Amino acid sequence: AVTPQASAAGEDYGVVIVSRERLEVATSCEIGIYIQDQLSARLFQEQSTSFNLPPGQFSLRMKLLPGQASGCNPGMLAPGSQNITLKAGDILKFRIAMTQEGMYLKPTGLGY
Repeated sequence: AVTPQASAAGEDYGVVIVSRERLEVATSCEIGIYIQDQLSARLFQEQSTSFNLPPGQFSLRMKLLPGQASGCNPGMLAPGSQNITLKAGDILKFRIAMTQEGMYLKPTGLGY
């Protein structure tokens, strides 16, 4: 099988992909993705999203959101934010994972 090659080479932006495609976070609630403390996306289980961002450093964090799923109360922001540095042409993919401290973004390969 041929793996499609993702490339943003030659562009003046980078791409950040956040995936919740596996059931590592055992909640049916939406997870809010915050970039620079601004709600930028909402993900249900088995969804992913991507952002085209200018080169630079970005703060990413997550939070359980109240919403359509029953029993979903607003959650605390995940402890601490993760800082990523994005260069023009980069494609960085992360998956939402869980530890005892809470949710975090784990770098993963593009084929994930």
